[in-house]
Amino acid sequence: MAEEVSLLSSPSESSTSLLSEISNASTRAFVLAFTVGSCGAFAFGCIIGYSAPTQSSIMKDLNLSIADYSLFGSILTVGLILGALICGKLTDLVGRVYAVWLLDLGRLLQGISIGISAYLGPVYITEIAPRKLRGAACSMSQLFTGVGISVVYALGTVVAWRNLAILGSIPSLMILPLLFFIPESPRWLAKVGREKEVEEILSRLRGENSDVSDEAGEILAYTEHVKQQGDDRGFLKLFQRKYAFSLTIGVVLIALPQLGGLSGYSFYTESIFISTGVSSDVGFISTSIVQMLAGVLGTVLVDVSGRRSLLLENHYWETGTPILALISVTLYFGSYGLGMGSIPSIIASEIYPVDVKGAAGTMCGLASSISSWLVAYSFSFLFQWSTTGTFLMFTTVTGIGFVFIAKLVPETRGKSLEEIQSLFSF
Repeated sequence: MAEEVSLLSSPSESSTSLLSEISNASTRAFVLAFTVGSCGAFAFGCIIGYSAPTQSSIMKDLNLSIADYSLFGSILTVGLILGALICGKLTDLVGRVYAVWLLDLGRLLQGISIGISAYLGPVYITEIAPRKLRGAACSMSQLFTGVGISVVYALGTVVAWRNLAILGSIPSLMILPLLFFIPESPRWLAKVGREKEVEEILSRLRGENSDVSDEAGEILAYTEHVKQQGDDRGFLKLFQRKYAFSLTIGVVLIALPQLGGLSGYSFYTESIFISTGVSSDVGFISTSIVQMLAGVLGTVLVDVSGRRSLLLENHYWETGTPILALISVTLYFGSYGLGMGSIPSIIASEIYPVDVKGAAGTMCGLASSISSWLVAYSFSFLFQWSTTGTFLMFTTVTGIGFVFIAKLVPETRGKSLEEIQSLFSF
């Protein structure tokens, strides 16, 4: 196997060397693939964050009611549901009023696109990254989701909502030409019977002078083992007893951030600030800074402290957040950036074998999207009903998530994908 770069024990030292470690442990092919994944995550963040700083101006310019804007905010998640239905099959097949109606249609189409990329992106990065850098690489890629949200929040304080929509489309356009130059996942190649290409792609990813024979052998052996089990039930195969544990872990972890209020906080942040007399500009800028700093810290710690410990730490801060608007929202996004933003996607992309990865992606995507829609559509109405009750409701869900993670979620740090998938399939 290619020589892995060991991470330093000190988070501060790891922070300064993380990018160089990724660069040294891989090649231009991996860096290019990582860049594409990160651009996709950044575009995801721009789309998610768009409705928060633009709420008052859109409602004023288009004369929208709370119900109209709730539809606009939540219709993104309807697109996510449609995208989730598509993404699983794509994972297996291809590798990894008039103005108001136009507004809603655009938001729906954005939801479909990110519903596909939200699962495919982490799966692709996870499958091509070196073992000991897998968490950091995937987490850093997902960090750009938070960066995208933060950038849109900051720009939304000075840029009109129509111009902000145009600026938000730029990252997506940048990705298209790069897709022609990135390598395919070696694990997908093994799955579809292109075994001879596995070692060639690994050499491109790890460097021509690296010995990738052991890594290629492990991938091919495990893929063959999965194929020998011989089950042609397609999507229904995921619901076998041996996948019950991994399916439960993946679905619950992916749904937890949404049921904890993520879509509500993300889409309607301006309403929260305005209702309590906090300047929305100050709130958005403070939230942006905290979210990016916490995201960087989470990226550094994910392969040092592990996935499980960061998830637990994240929930600890969320349940201890005071019900003061600025502090609450700022700490919520900070804790989200620290753990719950990227780690559920990392774990979900690690735990499923190649034969059910597509079906699992659909299930996880549906769980996340449906949960997101429920929260996104109901949040404004809940907030009008009772601010305190809304926060307590989401805090209760967060507390339940803490117990779930503490009791059931094992650590995956430092293990190969094949070792992790064997651990979760019994």
